[in-house]
Amino acid sequence: MSLDVPLSPGSKAADIDVHIIDVLRHRVGKDERAAKPHDWYTATVLTLRDAIIDVWMESTRDTYDSAGKRVYYLSLEFLIGRLLRDALSNMGLTREMELALREHGLDLSALEDLEPDAALGNGGLGRLAACFMESLASLDIPAYGYGIRYKNGMFRQRIDDGWQVELPETWLSHGNPWEFPRRESAYRIGFGGEVVDRGDAVEWIPAEQIEAIAYDTPVVGWRGKRVNTLRLWTARALDPIKLDKFNAGDHVGALVDEAEADALVRVLYPADNTPSGLELRLRQEFFFTSASIQDIVRRHVQYHTDVRTLPDKAAIQLNDTHPSVAVAELMRLLVDIHGLEFNEAWEVTKATIGYTNHTLLPEALESWQLPLFERLLPRHMQIIYAINSRVLREARRAEMTDEQISAISLVDEHGERRVRMANLAFVGAHSINGVAALHTELMKTTVFADLHALYPTRINNKTNGVTPRRWLLKCNPGLVSVIKDAIGDGFLDDTAKLADLNALADDAALGERIAEVKRSNKVALATHLKTLTGIRLDPDALFDVQIKRIHEYKRQLLNLIETVALYDQIRSHPERDWVPRVKIFGGKAAPSYHNAKLIIKLANDIARRINSDPSVGGLLKVVFVANYNVSLAERIIPAADLSEQISTAGMEASGTGNMKFALNGALTIGTLDGANIEIKDRVGDANIAIFGLTADEVAFTRANNYNPRAIIESSPELFQAITAIQSGVFSPDDPDRYKDLMDGLYDSDWFLVAADFDGYHTAQRAIDTRWENPAAWRASCIRNIANVGWFSSDRTIREYAKDIWNV
Repeated sequence: MSLDVPLSPGSKAADIDVHIIDVLRHRVGKDERAAKPHDWYTATVLTLRDAIIDVWMESTRDTYDSAGKRVYYLSLEFLIGRLLRDALSNMGLTREMELALREHGLDLSALEDLEPDAALGNGGLGRLAACFMESLASLDIPAYGYGIRYKNGMFRQRIDDGWQVELPETWLSHGNPWEFPRRESAYRIGFGGEVVDRGDAVEWIPAEQIEAIAYDTPVVGWRGKRVNTLRLWTARALDPIKLDKFNAGDHVGALVDEAEADALVRVLYPADNTPSGLELRLRQEFFFTSASIQDIVRRHVQYHTDVRTLPDKAAIQLNDTHPSVAVAELMRLLVDIHGLEFNEAWEVTKATIGYTNHTLLPEALESWQLPLFERLLPRHMQIIYAINSRVLREARRAEMTDEQISAISLVDEHGERRVRMANLAFVGAHSINGVAALHTELMKTTVFADLHALYPTRINNKTNGVTPRRWLLKCNPGLVSVIKDAIGDGFLDDTAKLADLNALADDAALGERIAEVKRSNKVALATHLKTLTGIRLDPDALFDVQIKRIHEYKRQLLNLIETVALYDQIRSHPERDWVPRVKIFGGKAAPSYHNAKLIIKLANDIARRINSDPSVGGLLKVVFVANYNVSLAERIIPAADLSEQISTAGMEASGTGNMKFALNGALTIGTLDGANIEIKDRVGDANIAIFGLTADEVAFTRANNYNPRAIIESSPELFQAITAIQSGVFSPDDPDRYKDLMDGLYDSDWFLVAADFDGYHTAQRAIDTRWENPAAWRASCIRNIANVGWFSSDRTIREYAKDIWNV
């Protein structure tokens, strides 16, 4: 085959083979004899990338030719995971690539495992952003994602003696074959300085400037119909080395500017428990937001001339409060650079920007100390004050109370004066959406109650979704094959067609085939975890999984205490016919979050004690999987029997893990929180295990002299489990290690672990009963798969496109 013929979704294995060998020799610099596995991996990626580039360029040309509207998705996180497997599948080239590599004695799956996980995100927020980018391309919607090209990103987690240790994630140490540097897309980002009155206009003269440089990664849609762009920014000092200082012998001081620029893109979420850490966080957020907004405005003016038409051609979506300074930055560009009057610029800004809220936790609704914000961004502070005066005048005209006006203000004047970024995003956007029905309603009555009263039409709901390509087609091919045989392959393009499985839910043969796939996935996971942890797991046990960021509101502690209670009951009643269980935990704790890190240590202490106790051998195992990431999730989720979604009701905005587990045939045990409610409504009460207080009951309990001590002392199982942990049964080397953690449950228990324990414990024993009826369990699994197709990110993006972006 001639190399002049481009690769495409219809390419044959022989065509791909010719390309791979050419790439290996001329771009990797190796022949077939000398090439190592990592050389073949690079050649495979570059060969596939060549096919993707043609679609990418065609997609871009089509958008320009049609003068179409673009979506710009700004997110501090993009947890994209490995790209090779996804891109091959979406381009329809997986089988052909397998055959081409097999000719050289190579296994595609082994090469895929050489790809590092991109360290660009932490959890659900970043994974959602990655799903959205893939769905935007799959739905043929022109889009850019904007974020930071972190050099280390989220830390790599190692467990030493049960404790979390944070290590740098060196995912870029050998380069990234997916990305393209764009030297022409470079922007100056300023900090500090002063604002000077120039008569007709004002000018911000920053005290320091750095340069943002773009790196583009193609994002491939399903069946290769469109390729969009993920643009990530790296930072560079304008003067990377001061030669006069270097030549004078100050070799380190000469590189300070470059080191400061490098710090901006080094780590995701630097610890903010020091003044310097706080300042770095704000600098990071402004850096990527300013570069992105400058890029958006530059592109619009280049192709459409009139900046006033920006809302017609651009929809900017802010993923949480991290990029909310975009409101002030867009205003600055429109007023100071493009000469619009303030009121006109304000209307353009609101019509262009949408804001997605992801949390009701007050501490997660970012705010910045006013002196810090004013020192770093003096012009933006002026603009925020000007916006605030307009908003507060509207509130006064609406006859709102002083208390309401104070809550609406963009500047919190109580105590330490702070700039409220969530309020800025709210007033500067035409749309504010929650990410699950309950979350959206709570937004209206809690954190944004007064803003909602002032702007009653802005809040809307867009329940999250996950891409079925990554979270079903690629991570669970065995299940996909069984579903295809049962109902055809229409669900590959429209997951709503999974509903056809409902008619077959009680089909014994289908149930057995799905159970066989599940067991095969469990065997594969058990083998992998044996290699990682040394712990041997029984694939016929019930795999009970809680994998997510470690946080007290997510209540890993509730799960662990119940595990201790179960351990005690198994030892006390060996005569009972216990269901064998494997408890799998995974997740990272923020480096400065003491209690979360203590919970990780507790999980490992419990695991060490239980796994070495012969009296429960074979009946209960506990595993904490270190360095939980996307690639591990792709192994764990298809193998899970039970999905733990047990957050304190009213505190989890949505969750997306709950959707992935159900899509892969796991039953959910959970509270009526986030999207659990909508999952319950779709799969039916009989196919989910719900327990615990509702969001309203949580609020009522907290407000009415909640007494956790009385509850603990009246529940024998809970009291015994807490006492065991508190007294050092699981920490004989340090008997007081968990004393304060357990005392917190007695004294305050803000996350209502004690209040929900008995309900959770009862629900878990009911799960045991369900498990002992394999036919009924399998039918429930099928009904979960059948009824969660609605939770596709394609559906979510269609709703954004129709209701918010008008694309």
